[in-house]
Amino acid sequence: MNNNQQLRYARHIALPEIGEAGQRRLLNSKVLVVGAGGLGSPLLLYLAAAGVKTLGVMDADRVALSNLQRQILYETQDVGSHKVQSAQYALRDLNPDIHCVTYNYRLDEHNIDALISDYDLVADASDNFATRLLCNAACLRQQKTLVAAAVMGFTGQLYTFKPYLGDAHPCYQCIYPQLPSSVPPCSATGVLGSLAGQMGSWQATEVIKELLGLGESLSGYMMVVDALSNSIRKIKVPPKPNCICCGTP
Repeated sequence: MNNNQQLRYARHIALPEIGEAGQRRLLNSKVLVVGAGGLGSPLLLYLAAAGVKTLGVMDADRVALSNLQRQILYETQDVGSHKVQSAQYALRDLNPDIHCVTYNYRLDEHNIDALISDYDLVADASDNFATRLLCNAACLRQQKTLVAAAVMGFTGQLYTFKPYLGDAHPCYQCIYPQLPSSVPPCSATGVLGSLAGQMGSWQATEVIKELLGLGESLSGYMMVVDALSNSIRKIKVPPKPNCICCGTP
């Protein structure tokens, strides 16, 4: 690390659990973030600030005025711009050390495997079940760790999936076996902007922990946050033996 990096990451380096060796590892890590919205905004900002060397940013949307209530990666002047382009500018301004790769298209079954093969870890910050199931299946095939979060209203969820490790490690489809028949968008149900920030920040913490092998992994558990009651529950989630994605019938 050069002198500027020593100064920039001094508070990480001061942590015995990270130190110079851990920071160097972050500076060589590659993370794909799927979704640059309410969850993806704080997630990307904190990963960039932490010095994760390569950040893949995937989102096909443009910035809308209604996004700004929770998507803190953008400013009013960005309304109408492609999210990935605005995100790239903001992340580079925050930390010129990092390399930001943008994907201005939607994830699908034809492009996902080639895309995630370039990354060490995938962070799912999307807002729909179809994308979450695609990420889950592809990460299982390629034995990649998946850190996912979701938020609706005043409730947030956080997960880490490593089903390729076998026993005690479920996949996303163990929890949600099928696509729900109808899920209203947040434009209809609403979402507390600050809670999206909280869950995205927590997601960034879990990504960093996984990259560095620190602490306890959330694999095998689901974290549920209820902002109205100030409750946080860590629920054990066993693998489903007959899971159509990771299980053995």
